[in-house]
Amino acid sequence: MYRIMFVCHGNICRSPMAEFLFKDMVKKAGREKDFEIASCAVTTEEIWNGVGAPVYPPAKAELLKHGVSCEGKRAQLLTAADGEKYDLFLCMDDSNVRRAKNILGVKNGEKCRKLLTYAGENGDVADPWYTRNFTDTYRDIMRGLEGLLAALD
Repeated sequence: MYRIMFVCHGNICRSPMAEFLFKDMVKKAGREKDFEIASCAVTTEEIWNGVGAPVYPPAKAELLKHGVSCEGKRAQLLTAADGEKYDLFLCMDDSNVRRAKNILGVKNGEKCRKLLTYAGENGDVADPWYTRNFTDTYRDIMRGLEGLLAALD
């Protein structure tokens, strides 16, 4: 079984989009039993008094355009303990990688990769918080996820 954690800044846009799109992909491929999939944040900006914010409405709408629901998802924070539970931490950008490695420590920080490396790219997944373009973010994520699923075949 592959245990995969998707990581972004606040866990309300990119990483939950990746989480639920990948869950949908592996289900359609008949491989649900092969994966444990989650997502998290590297900051507490979207978590107040221990309660995470829901997925940002435009991100949720982009998922729904593709028939994917993220209902009930709330932001959660990456913890050092996650380093022992997950095999791979797929980050959306360089900043996420740095912060995730700091949280996970030396041993488990080596499990961090940028998602788009699985698409043969070194770039960052477009951040819709700033661009307001959730379609570009969706396309970036899908390129990475398609490469990831092929690599884990």
